[in-house]
Amino acid sequence: MRYTPLPKELYIKNRKKLKAALKKNSIALLTSNDVLPTNADGIMGFKQNSDLFYLTGIDQEETYLLLFPDHPKKKFREILFIRETNEHLKIWEGEKLSKEQAQILSGIETVKWSDEIDDFLDENIDLACKVYLNTNEHTGRNEDFISENIQFNKWIRKAFGVKKPKKLAPILWELRSVKEPDEIAQIKKAIAISKSALQAFAQKLKPGIPEYELEAELTYQFLLNKSRGHAFQPIVASGKNACVLHYISNDEACQDGDLVLLDFGAEYGNYNADITRCFPVNGKFTKRQKDVYNAVLAVFKYSKERIVVGNTMANLRQETARFMEKQLVSLGLLTQKEIDKQDPKKPLYRKYFPHGVSHYLGLDVHDVGPKDAEFKAGMLFTCEPGIYISEEGIGIRLENDILITENGNIDLAADIPIEVADIEAMMAKA
Repeated sequence: MRYTPLPKELYIKNRKKLKAALKKNSIALLTSNDVLPTNADGIMGFKQNSDLFYLTGIDQEETYLLLFPDHPKKKFREILFIRETNEHLKIWEGEKLSKEQAQILSGIETVKWSDEIDDFLDENIDLACKVYLNTNEHTGRNEDFISENIQFNKWIRKAFGVKKPKKLAPILWELRSVKEPDEIAQIKKAIAISKSALQAFAQKLKPGIPEYELEAELTYQFLLNKSRGHAFQPIVASGKNACVLHYISNDEACQDGDLVLLDFGAEYGNYNADITRCFPVNGKFTKRQKDVYNAVLAVFKYSKERIVVGNTMANLRQETARFMEKQLVSLGLLTQKEIDKQDPKKPLYRKYFPHGVSHYLGLDVHDVGPKDAEFKAGMLFTCEPGIYISEEGIGIRLENDILITENGNIDLAADIPIEVADIEAMMAKA
């Protein structure tokens, strides 16, 4: 294991919170993600199901979790099913987790092999009044992909006659939205690794360098610091490319006089950082670039102050929109007269700021959480306003990761340079 695992006490606590939210005499079932194939006998690698990891700390395929808090026998109230190592696996992939190792990582005493789950459920599922199944309810999910999770749920319904399973997602969204201290510590590690990579990026940036070479520097720094890699496909967008919100081809050369927008983050132990910065390719902002940059920075600071207990995402977006309009007027992109006459359903600021200002962050980059709930202490959000002027080839976004506390918030990326003078100073050290 490349990263240092979190203590089993975290997963014991997470399971305890989930079990307390289940209906009496219920079973909850979760499965791991797929190992996705490429072509022939190739594979794309493995990324664990975030919900399963949240409850177990197990980072291995063919894993199942069963929670049955009211089972008559104590040893069957929590069961972890893991893949058994055989001689073929030893030769081709290496040994999988032993039962003892899985117990240490998860804090679950009863560990069985994954091929035992069928017989166990056949003998025990009828003891439960309700069955909870894990489903991906994220609004951005790919609904066409038939995942291991979907197939597992179909098998449970068909094989054991489960007609109306209850959904775990609403419960887990609520629980996962409030981070435990150990989770915050892991995210801080991901941010620290990202900071080191950002410094190396700034030192390498110069006119003529390909965007992919800058991406390679990030990847190198991540792997060097025990990260398994990028939290998401990085955006290294120079010049007009920065006006494409999800530009990931990263295959053009950085030109003298342009800006480079870098949206990236390291993954560490399945937890993620999400940082965005903009750099002048030649080390100095032009006056126009500086004006637009400072307008975005003003919105960033304004919005960040409002990521606090009691606010809501809808209100944050509305407040940010009104403040953004003022900045766009100051840049000469809109007039107050145009704003006063605009169609409220088609606000004019969206031409220059077409995305949201914040999202949950955690085990997923766009992490899960209740959509319309008031912000609580322990929630972690990004703050990421941007202004994109395609006709000028300028795209600027600034993003940090913000932890809400009872007494305001903490910017976990506050020590990563963000002011114009600090960005220029960082590049001058190259």
